[in-house]
Amino acid sequence: MLKLIKPTLTVAVCSIALSQVVVAASPTVQSIQERGTMLCSGHNGSYFGFVEVNDKNEWKGLDIDICHAVTTAILGDPEKAKIVPLSWAQRFPALQSGDVDIIIKATGWTMGRDTELGLQFSTPYFFGGTQVMAHADSGVQELKDLEGGTICVEAGTTNERLIADKMASLDIDYNIVSYEKSSEVTAAYQSGRCDAFGGWGPSLAVLRSNQMGDPSQNVILKDTLSNEPIAAAMRQGDDGFVDLVNWTLAALMIAEEHGVTQANVDDMAANPVDPTVARLLGSTPGIGERLGLRETWAKDVIKSVGNFSEIYERNLGQNSPYKLERGFNNLWNNGGLLYSPILD
Repeated sequence: MLKLIKPTLTVAVCSIALSQVVVAASPTVQSIQERGTMLCSGHNGSYFGFVEVNDKNEWKGLDIDICHAVTTAILGDPEKAKIVPLSWAQRFPALQSGDVDIIIKATGWTMGRDTELGLQFSTPYFFGGTQVMAHADSGVQELKDLEGGTICVEAGTTNERLIADKMASLDIDYNIVSYEKSSEVTAAYQSGRCDAFGGWGPSLAVLRSNQMGDPSQNVILKDTLSNEPIAAAMRQGDDGFVDLVNWTLAALMIAEEHGVTQANVDDMAANPVDPTVARLLGSTPGIGERLGLRETWAKDVIKSVGNFSEIYERNLGQNSPYKLERGFNNLWNNGGLLYSPILD
């Protein structure tokens, strides 16, 4: 019997040791720990609901909260995140050059970015498709109504290419105008320079509901050009950092699924309701050692930013000015597409 058990234990011990080596060898994690700050992508204006600046000149939004979550996992304090303002076109060069540690900025996971830009992506944490918004009084109801018209977009995004592909497939002649900043596209559209505003559906919905006066004056066309998986982008070849980011996202979703909130996380840690919660909050040791972190890293994350539902509702949902329904961005057991791997 001992001969059978011994190899199993050896494999388990080696597995834990290898996990520690992977994270310990992560150049990004080592750099963040030595620097004492984590460098996350910001925006060169406000990307409402995701990456924006409030009236106190503070960064906020769903993507900012996820940056705070990863920072807390590594450094134990969300305030140790440093947000670096970047345009859409600047984000990937900034990551490749080391000006930021990670891109968390409504960034779609595409084959070109994955294979040609030297990037690795996390598991998706949000879903949203490219859509087009038009002035209601123009009578435009669908893409074919934009024959001969002008569509304005943000440069360096997938929206521009997806719109071009769709219009080509429909054999529609149109003009496209690109701007560097979201605020420039919005201004061009509102001034009548553009017949339509092509962008990411959730962002268009936020603009329409809160930034363009009477929402009935603008219509988001029924054509949905994609359902884009949004993920964090990291430099290729740093598997330990990718693991750490993926499990931070998983911790937020597992916490929501099991009812662990910012308010009750201390009580849940003291009196876990099931074995998964006990492992998640470090009451049963294991998840810290595997990632080379302290055992309470996930508990610290939830205490600093809440679970995924709390992050969503605060920034985009019913506790925000935008009141966006979760839809696809609900957990799998509530009809959505979000799920986490198993915390065993």
